[in-house]
Amino acid sequence: MATQSSGTSEALSQVKHATHMCPRYEHAIQILGKRWTGLLIYALMGGPKRFCELTALVDGLSDRVLSDRLRELEAEGIVDRVVYPQIPVRVEYQLTEKGCALKPVVDAIGAWAENWIDPVSSPSTKMDHPEDKREPSYL
Repeated sequence: MATQSSGTSEALSQVKHATHMCPRYEHAIQILGKRWTGLLIYALMGGPKRFCELTALVDGLSDRVLSDRLRELEAEGIVDRVVYPQIPVRVEYQLTEKGCALKPVVDAIGAWAENWIDPVSSPSTKMDHPEDKREPSYL
């Protein structure tokens, strides 16, 4: 009887351990899972960018949210804000070593998306294709 009780408590302990999230993993997901963050990191993989370049690269991202995300990524040590003392002052954002270490993650997400995510197209584009016989969702 003691063995069965011991086995049960060991199994419960394993279940509790399996469902307990690693704090580092959880924090990483909280950082990277925020809207726009992955796209910003992807854009910065191509090298340093100015604020207006990032706005142009990431369609739909407001200046306020971009500023917030860059500040958060800077606080996490993923992005550096580089100020060039010239007239007018030039500011660029670039990935740190920690940020560049995300390249395999970004590449893996890209490969996964290529295999599993249908290409995104706007509703008007879908309606322009005669072979698409589905009724629009708003009808």
